[in-house]
Amino acid sequence: MACALHQITLPVRGDGKGDNVFAHAAAIAKRFGAHVQVVHCRPAAQDLMPYGVVVPNFLRKQLEDVSRNMADVTEETLRDEFTALAEKFGLPVQLPARGQANTSFLEYTGKQADAVRHYGRLADLICVPKPEKSTNLGYNTLKSALFSSARPVMMCPEVEAVAPDLGRHVCIGWNGSLEATRALAMAMPLIEAAEAVTILTAGQDTHATSAEELVNYLDVRGVSARINSFEKDGNVGRKLLDHCASEGGDLLVMGAYHDSYERESIFGGNTQTVVEAAEIPIVLAH
Repeated sequence: MACALHQITLPVRGDGKGDNVFAHAAAIAKRFGAHVQVVHCRPAAQDLMPYGVVVPNFLRKQLEDVSRNMADVTEETLRDEFTALAEKFGLPVQLPARGQANTSFLEYTGKQADAVRHYGRLADLICVPKPEKSTNLGYNTLKSALFSSARPVMMCPEVEAVAPDLGRHVCIGWNGSLEATRALAMAMPLIEAAEAVTILTAGQDTHATSAEELVNYLDVRGVSARINSFEKDGNVGRKLLDHCASEGGDLLVMGAYHDSYERESIFGGNTQTVVEAAEIPIVLAH
């Protein structure tokens, strides 16, 4: 029996990135008959107060009132946008119903990273935008999704249009690591539903499972996969993207941050390269 994908969580805020991520989530939802839970992260008034500055009570109240009013306006705007996008993507606005592609909108007061931690843990897939290196926007959300939810995360790059058959050709970055193994297990619904599956490998960790053994494992599950093996010299993250593109893959599944997040962010690493350079959706798991 094929694996199922029932619930997709999508955190949004008024940063203009929600439309693109919603389009990716909707394409997956319609393929699987899944529910897209759009979570608007409304900032708490105290989080907008100046840090380390003593603010008189009367001024604090004024600032809280202003921030609350601004949040109300943002929420109303996003609700209207959500309704329009749901209609555009063909997703009825309703509560989850088994086997039906639909969507709902809810409010969360607090930081987006906390909303991801809260709602992401009961999601089959968390969709987040590709972070912006120039503004440093989106890294905290991606980090929270990867390290706090224990769920697979689909990072969605900005594109003009999302193909309705997104996930048609899934590529799997494989080195036998724990992270790659978790990514494989969590992304199995997408892998089993793909028309084509390619394993990208530059070798394996010591005593780890080989790509050939992975082919056999997938075959037992009814998935026919082929291997694309390349040399482990240079930037492996860049090579994963290049080989995925040459194979015609439209979705890459891989383990994330084998080294620590901080180390890769500062010194560079395979995951960080993929996060910064990806032009297709990447399903990540740590």
